[in-house]
Amino acid sequence: MMKGEKKEQGRSKLDQLVHEARRYGERREQEYREQALKLYPWICGRCGREFTRENLHELTVHHRDHNHGNNPPDGSNWELLCLYCHDQEHMRHVDQVRYGGGDSTAGVREPKAATFQPFAGLASLLKKK
Repeated sequence: MMKGEKKEQGRSKLDQLVHEARRYGERREQEYREQALKLYPWICGRCGREFTRENLHELTVHHRDHNHGNNPPDGSNWELLCLYCHDQEHMRHVDQVRYGGGDSTAGVREPKAATFQPFAGLASLLKKK
């Protein structure tokens, strides 16, 4: 076997592995999505938008603890959110992790209190007039 053939075979195995992992993830997602749609009313948990069969594809399953592997059968880690609220929730989580937000369970440190006092000398300035 030549060098190029070996590389191609390695890529082929990698491509197959990636394809199988994606298929598994999609199948797992479909399973918990179907469960969540049976458990909960088709309403966004944030904005209250109602969904029908025609627009149900816009309703997503959000994992409250952000762990997609945590799928208890009672649905206690899920909430149904519309696409827009789901994106907003994930951005809020990213901001919380990046900039802090006080959720010590997520390994986020408390933000430091502000110490600057912009109006500290205002009273003395107003008395001068």
